[in-house]
Parts: sequence; C-alpha cells; structure tokens
Amino acid sequence: MSVILDAIRPGKSAPEGSQRLPLSPQIVIIAAAMNTSLFDYRLPAEAIAQAPADRRDASRLMRLCRTSGTIDHHRFAELPDLLRPGDLMVFNDTRVVPARLAMRRRTGSRIDGLFLRRLDDGRWEVMLRGRGRLKEGESLVIDGAGEQSLRLDAHQGEGLWVVTPQPDADPHDLLRRVGRTPLPPYIDRRSADEPTSAMDAERYQTVFARHDGAVAAPTAGLHFTPEVIGRLGQRDIELAYLTLHVGLGTFRPVTADRVEDHRMHSERFELPAATAEAIRRAKAQGRRIVAVGTTSVRVLETVARRGPLAPCAGETNLFIYPPFEFKLVDVLVTNFHLPRSTLLMMVGALAGREFLLRAYEEAIREGYRFYSYGDSCLIE
Repeated sequence: MSVILDAIRPGKSAPEGSQRLPLSPQIVIIAAAMNTSLFDYRLPAEAIAQAPADRRDASRLMRLCRTSGTIDHHRFAELPDLLRPGDLMVFNDTRVVPARLAMRRRTGSRIDGLFLRRLDDGRWEVMLRGRGRLKEGESLVIDGAGEQSLRLDAHQGEGLWVVTPQPDADPHDLLRRVGRTPLPPYIDRRSADEPTSAMDAERYQTVFARHDGAVAAPTAGLHFTPEVIGRLGQRDIELAYLTLHVGLGTFRPVTADRVEDHRMHSERFELPAATAEAIRRAKAQGRRIVAVGTTSVRVLETVARRGPLAPCAGETNLFIYPPFEFKLVDVLVTNFHLPRSTLLMMVGALAGREFLLRAYEEAIREGYRFYSYGDSCLIE
C-alpha cells in the first residue's frame, strides 16, 4: 500500500507561554516480541467505503465496553447521549491541504506526487510514484502550473525525493492553485468528475479544521456536525483542541515481522495552554478524557511522557502498541483501521487486541463501512 505523507507547513511558531520540544529518540514501550500477523484480519473489498455517508453524523457507531466485553450498535448522532456529563473531549483541529500534484516526465509518462514540506534551503521534500525509474537530475512538469517544474536532486528511499522548484515558487500558493485533495490510495478517484472532487474537498475535512498542515484527515473527526457538537455542550461535555499534522508517522505501513522493529516517522504537534489546563482540571476532578481519533491520542500520550503537563509544540514519533500504559486517555472515538497498521495496534493497546479483532469481525458481519470514509467506534 502507498503511504500518506507528512505535514505541509515547514514549522509554526509555538504559542506564547509554551515550550518547543525537540524530537527525542523514538518512544516505545519495551515488551516481549510481538509478530505483526497478530494484527491481521480479512476484509472484503466491498466493505471499504469509497464515499462518505450522505450526512456526516448518519454514519454508524459501534460501542465497545472494555469492562463488560459487550458490543452494541448506534448512529453517530447518538454519541452525545453515550458519553457522560463532565467528559472532556479532545479534538485534532489540523486542516488537510491539497497536497497531491499531477506531474509528467519529459517523455510524457505520468507521475503522482505529494508535497511534504519546504526545507530550510528552499528545496522541497516530496513523494513520487509512477512507472519507470526516476533519475536524479531529471525534471518533472507540474500539470496546470505553466512551466513550473521540479528538478529531482536526491532520492531518500521509499519514494521520497528532495527536489528543487524551477523557478522558485511558494509551495502553498502553488498547491492552492493546482493541488488536489490527498485521498488515501484505497479510495479510487481515477475517473473522478468535478462534483466528486468538490465533495472530497469538503468532506475529507473536519468541520472544526483550523490549522493548515495535514495530508490526511483525522478521520474520527469527519463524523462531527455542528449539531452534534452543540448537543455535546448541552450535555455538559467539555471540548478542547490540539493540533497534529497527520502525515507519514500515522500512515506508514508496518513491513517488519516484529512490531517493535517498526520505525515511526515524526509528526508535528501543538498543545495549546487552554487545552493543557482543561486536561489538568479534568484529571484533578476525576473526569474522563475522550480522545477524538488516534492522532489526538498520540499527542496526549506524548506530552504525558515529557514531564509536567504544559502547553508545548514539537514533534512526536510515539509508537503505541500492546502493552501500553495510557496516562491521559480514558475513552477513544475512532474509525476502523487497516490490517497490520500502527493505528490498529494503538487501538488494540486500548481495547485489547482479541476484543478489538472480535469487534471487527462483528462489524464486517453487520455491514459496517471501513477506513477513512467509513463508520466509527466508541471504545470506553
């Protein structure tokens, strides 16, 4: 499977009063060797959602109760009634940028690209995919951008390239003009028409997205509507926001035989002061922390391991898999995830691997829709 890649903005100033944390060596919880095959399951191709539900909150919601081992079925619009008054929900407010570029070689063959970031020296980091072997020194012309091209300078492996824009260009302006929504590869848009592309641009984005930087949506957040968010407030459920720009660290496939041999790439995050304070207050009062999506989990559990809870900005490569001690997260809202993926491993660490896979089997039998545009789970 192709990977979805890292964030688009080269760096954002830390909020006032926060600390910027350097990237530390990969954080892992050492445990006995665990084979990645333990996180495999069979999924019929027709269960992979190719389009979102007609209405965001009309998607289905499977609730998993860890203490009783029970599973029940709901619609996402019912979520506020399934939570407890006083719960603190933490959302990832990253915004997906149109990072996908269509390009062509001088020979005419097509190349698909994803912009990752602008480097300090003005060059770009991108991921490229197409037929034939790309060579250092050749140039790719970007469709719809006139004579704008990218010179391939250095291959970094796994399809990653350092390139020089010719002529120099602001990547954000360019992407706004000619970029496309970076849907994951299991959603087929090879013959997408203009209405479908416009739908993706709207629906592959949360209604609370604020900060440009992701090249994949925090998909658990796609189900929320203003009405659901309003009903959360009516139920005295507190809302808070953080930012993690979803990228390579989240979607890179696990190819190692042993889980602990997988290396996570880093993703940029920010924990605002208001959210840090809300978490401290909720924990002191014995209220639950409900993470909306695995990306929110990664930030929360990262900052929990870096000293006293405080506003901060930095990078995380935290890899969560069983067994794992969750220090902040009590409840999770999440979608259904790919076999052998780091996301499935994270959710298995919270729900319990065997219980989670049993729930996935039931979801398949019950006709749930899987992956980014699919249905969701509430794990408590």
